[in-house]
Amino acid sequence: MRAVAVAKPGGLDNLKLVERDTRPPGYGEIQVQVRASSLNFHDYVVALGMLPTDDGRIPMSDGAGVVTAVGEGVAEFAVGDDVLSCFFPAWHDGRPDLRKVTGVPGDHVDGFAAEMVTMSAQGFTRMPEGLDYREAATLTCAGLTAWRALMVETQLRPGDWVLVQGSGGVSVFALQFARQMGCRVIATSSSNAKLARLGELGAEHLINYRDVPAWGKRVQDITDGRGVDLVVEVGGPGTLPQSVKAAAFDGCISMIGVLTGLAGEVPTAELFQKNARISGITVGSRAQQLDMLAAVEAGGIKPVIDSSYPLEQLADAFRHQESQQHFGKICLDIGG
Repeated sequence: MRAVAVAKPGGLDNLKLVERDTRPPGYGEIQVQVRASSLNFHDYVVALGMLPTDDGRIPMSDGAGVVTAVGEGVAEFAVGDDVLSCFFPAWHDGRPDLRKVTGVPGDHVDGFAAEMVTMSAQGFTRMPEGLDYREAATLTCAGLTAWRALMVETQLRPGDWVLVQGSGGVSVFALQFARQMGCRVIATSSSNAKLARLGELGAEHLINYRDVPAWGKRVQDITDGRGVDLVVEVGGPGTLPQSVKAAAFDGCISMIGVLTGLAGEVPTAELFQKNARISGITVGSRAQQLDMLAAVEAGGIKPVIDSSYPLEQLADAFRHQESQQHFGKICLDIGG
């Protein structure tokens, strides 16, 4: 089979198309023909060599495909089933702990930039009805992260306010899920064109943060001084002070990304005076993924795909991600 591997020391020019042997599934495993993957910031960091991995690691944490062989002891899947990967194959349910968040495909073990994979059956769920392979592949990291932020770590109700930052995969999914449950959404971006598209997806208020640097105050004005119940925080230290300003009393800031850096000042006095909290989110469990898939089917949610690249052009796909010109998810078409 063909695969793309990261050669040491990493970097987009060190993504190499290689031939690898396939192996039959052992006890509790399934073999899957991978049909699609999607790009996440985590995958980009792996490709650059910023996360330590073995030389020749096959990247990509997201995968959707069809079962081609089933090992002994597997009852949940059969040959021909469409399946979707789990970001944390060892986190089946319950709260996270260190043991559950090991074994990430494309990082701790080989991932889905390959035409065929053999992995534990518990590292997959069914694929949702009504979506193609590319659309389904966007759900396992970005979709589930947004789902957990809205539906697991907070107790949102219809009519509550949610703020999403930018137009990447997590933010767009958060907007879609928030609107599905009847929440009101404020979106920020530096691009008026992207803001217009976020408005088409249901964002009620749009803020260009380059034009309005103090956007936390603007959010307070929009909500008549109440603030938002949830901030889907993908920027990190560069945006966190404004997120605290935007948050409601007893509100939540779901810390999902660190696109503006790894450390910075936190307005702690304002945070505790509001009785607000910052909740770190790294994707979710297999059980939460199944809940999300049911919601996607019931609500008819369609993932927003910016573009798609063939497997051998993975480096070009990452360069497009690097440019920050995309809206929604960038995908890989793999095998058949």
